[in-house]
Amino acid sequence: MTATMRPPVSACPACAAAPAAEALAEQLSETHISLSLPTIHCAACMSKIERALNAAPGVHKARVNLTMKRVAIDAEPDLTAEDLIPVVEAAGYEAHELDATALGVTANDKAGRDLLMRLAVAGFAAMNVMLLSIAVWSGAEGATRDLFHWISAAIVLPAVAFSAQPFFRNAWTALKAGSLNMDVPISLAILLALVTSLWETSLSGEHAYFDAAIALTFFLLTGRYLDHRTRSIARSAAQELAALEVPRALRVVNGQEHKVAVSELCVGDLIRLRPGARMPVDGEIVEGASELDRSLLTGETLPVQALPGTRISAGEVNLTGPLLIRATAVGKDTSLQQMADLVAVAESGRSRYTSLADRAAKLYAPGVHILSALAFVGWFLYSGDLRVALNIAAAVLIITCPCALGLAVPAVTTAASGRLFKKGLLIKSATALERLANVDTVVFDKTGTLTAGTPEVQNLGDFTRKDLEITLALAMGSSHPLSQALVAAAQSAGIKPAKVEAIREVPGHGTEGIWRGRQVRLGRANWVGGGTSRQTAAWLRIDDNDAQAFFFADRLRAGAEEAVRALIQAEKRVILMSGDTAPAVEDLAGRLGIQHWLAEALPGDKAARIETLRKEGAKVLMVGDGLNDTAALTAADVSISPASALDAARVASDIVLLGNSLAPIPDALITSGKALRRIRENFTIATWYNVFAVPLAIAGLCSPLIAALAMSASSITVSLNALRLR
Repeated sequence: MTATMRPPVSACPACAAAPAAEALAEQLSETHISLSLPTIHCAACMSKIERALNAAPGVHKARVNLTMKRVAIDAEPDLTAEDLIPVVEAAGYEAHELDATALGVTANDKAGRDLLMRLAVAGFAAMNVMLLSIAVWSGAEGATRDLFHWISAAIVLPAVAFSAQPFFRNAWTALKAGSLNMDVPISLAILLALVTSLWETSLSGEHAYFDAAIALTFFLLTGRYLDHRTRSIARSAAQELAALEVPRALRVVNGQEHKVAVSELCVGDLIRLRPGARMPVDGEIVEGASELDRSLLTGETLPVQALPGTRISAGEVNLTGPLLIRATAVGKDTSLQQMADLVAVAESGRSRYTSLADRAAKLYAPGVHILSALAFVGWFLYSGDLRVALNIAAAVLIITCPCALGLAVPAVTTAASGRLFKKGLLIKSATALERLANVDTVVFDKTGTLTAGTPEVQNLGDFTRKDLEITLALAMGSSHPLSQALVAAAQSAGIKPAKVEAIREVPGHGTEGIWRGRQVRLGRANWVGGGTSRQTAAWLRIDDNDAQAFFFADRLRAGAEEAVRALIQAEKRVILMSGDTAPAVEDLAGRLGIQHWLAEALPGDKAARIETLRKEGAKVLMVGDGLNDTAALTAADVSISPASALDAARVASDIVLLGNSLAPIPDALITSGKALRRIRENFTIATWYNVFAVPLAIAGLCSPLIAALAMSASSITVSLNALRLR
């Protein structure tokens, strides 16, 4: 016989507590870092990033959340996001630091789990009570019938007390506010069914409504859970914008750099901005030259030159050279915070939308109560029997209780969401399909939405092999987007770099070097000595020869042409709005056949234009992907963002495009139209059900069996009608 091994018991309380204290100390000695990963798209991306981070010195654990496109890292206290971003980039993915304290939202779906648990309890109780009811319906009488009724009561009362809490809480909240909602008649029907059933059972009565009460609870919880499943537990877009702000900055005091929290910065402080860093405040360049990537904020495709005196906004990225900035706006006064405020205002406007189900509830709830009250008064005056009048009033409430109405919308939205998910569209908002069905105007952002956001060389064949070899050598010495495009194009054409010596990047201008004793330059026209061009261009000059231009154009996103053509054929008004320059926007509009376009639009301009369209009566769909689009996405009636969009844009949108192609967007409009028709059909079914069932209940001809069968039949009919969408 083997003895069971037990852990040694210490007589010393301090010794017993030591392991827990050590574990707590170890937990407190960790730092928690959050990084945004906008370019990940599959499980392979997750595992690759986790392997790279877990192998990095000082990292204890890294966990990637694919849905949120974010990684949470537990690491040694001396490690920072700046140390770990290069690890992610070396694995081939883009990474941005997030301020974890600004997020304040967990990914746990507590509400969903709570509803599912209540649904399971109601379903289990309903199955058992239905078995007992079969005996009663089959003719059980006297003591046997009473016993089955009491057993049903013992099952149903605790089950309803637990499972129906969401309805009771919502009804009580509405009544306290002096209003009615759909949960008021639901709660009243359930409670009245239980009270009359207990009364009938105690008096050895023939009829009891325990089965109807628990079946009603089960069906309505099913609708509530389906409704919940169609939503994403969306975080606030304004919070997401705030999390993208840089939490720390390098403040320069008497020539010395000090790392401080952004919250400690004041107007007038000098801040050092290194290459690759994101600007923490609004300011003006005092010293240095570089180029700024403003694409996430303004939608400009190309970096802009940054010289002393240039104004710079929070959220912009410094690309090539170190800069010394004097802060002109900090905290809530920065442009990034003002954008977050625009989003918050737009979100509050969106929340005023009333769904079809809510509008139906406003009419339905008073009608049900009035009918039930009239039935009670009429039967009491006719028979003088309080018991009969109360039974019939309960039957009216049960038979008219909005079970089918409660399933009408969730059943359709779930079926439609499943169909669109297969086509690559994830529906986040419960009312998105209703709003999408009414759209007559579609507004597209340019960079990153209709285009891939990466420039492509248009005239590589105009250059000699020698020129391309020199160009490749110079371009490989720069991180500028145009240089990277030249590297990709030249290498795919089989070009090898020439032997160019003393290559150096001149921040804000370009790259230069020496080839066979002759100076060679690649960069801006005014630095190289090139001419002017309406197209995006990078200029190459070899010694005293004339400069030659490489021309670039944005590559169209897959499905962009098909989507725009299908929308125009469906007689939707299509508008292109972008923060990019007028020539670039006009060129893209011409390529896609879009007649209406707006260039150099700031975030506030986009939101204001959409508000104007809505005031004119248009129902607007906005499709965008950048920080500069978040206010417009929330201002529109309904919005879509690609999965490659920044977190803030995805959170602000109602629908996320999971694939790279825009082709599913027209199909989403068609599906939403069909879904709206199904919802209206379901309301019609529910209405006709009441037209036939209510007279039976008022006439006193509705037994518990008829009530249960009628309720089930209407709910099943509504669900089957919704499944036609699939």
